[in-house]
Amino acid sequence: MSETDLWTVVTIIGMALVTVLTRCFFFIFNQPWTLPGWAKRGLDFAPIAALAAVIVPEMVMTQGQLITTWQDARLFAALAGALWFYARRSVLGTIVTGMAVYLPLHLGLGW
Repeated sequence: MSETDLWTVVTIIGMALVTVLTRCFFFIFNQPWTLPGWAKRGLDFAPIAALAAVIVPEMVMTQGQLITTWQDARLFAALAGALWFYARRSVLGTIVTGMAVYLPLHLGLGW
């Protein structure tokens, strides 16, 4: 067995151990385990923070550079979706509205 194969096997075993340990962590202890209050409050913001971290760069950047023109379909689609959500509080409607604005601008005008 070559050195590369050995490191591959060691890495796979290590990753398996870490996965098993983290997934079984809550079953190892007999006592109930609760998060501190500050951690619970922080987890309330985790989904929106993750979504913003993925969506915002995609809306304002192209190939690693900030958008320099107003003729970008993503800007108008994001604005239309945000307005729809503000008015109706409907996630599905937000997606449909954003895509209804994005597709004609992107496919029709080439933005």
